[in-house]
Amino acid sequence: DRRREALAAGSPIQPIIKDVGEIYSRLLDHRPVIQGEIRYFVKEFEEKRGLRELRVLENLKNSIFETNEHVLPKCEQAMHDNLNEAVKRLQAANDMIHRLQEREHEARKLQADKLMAREEKRVAHWEEFMKEQQNKQADVDEEHRKAVERLKEQYSEMEKELAKYVSF
Repeated sequence: DRRREALAAGSPIQPIIKDVGEIYSRLLDHRPVIQGEIRYFVKEFEEKRGLRELRVLENLKNSIFETNEHVLPKCEQAMHDNLNEAVKRLQAANDMIHRLQEREHEARKLQADKLMAREEKRVAHWEEFMKEQQNKQADVDEEHRKAVERLKEQYSEMEKELAKYVSF
């Protein structure tokens, strides 16, 4: 631009160049208009949006403060109370289950002892029965032997008597 101005200085074209530069800046150079629009937008944004954001942030701060100061301690206390109660109930239930298991174990042991006593009694009865059977078998065998002996004697006497009659 300076070279042009230096060349055009003192010439009759100078007012024309000045007018063309002015036309150019008005028609084609949009920087001043854009800068004005930007300033207007920033101003509007800061005035309208900034206050709204400030109010939202203030409300959030108040909500957080209220939550931290009042709601959270109440929740912690309620949770602590309820958890303590739940732990007590679980402990009581656990104790009851433990007692029931002990009773069941004792009942099973008692039942096993009774079963063992019955088994021992049955075995003793069986052994007694088997001894009795052996004694009876021995008695029957002895009777049988005696009967066989008697029959042998009887038959031998019968043979002797028969031999007397056969000799005729």
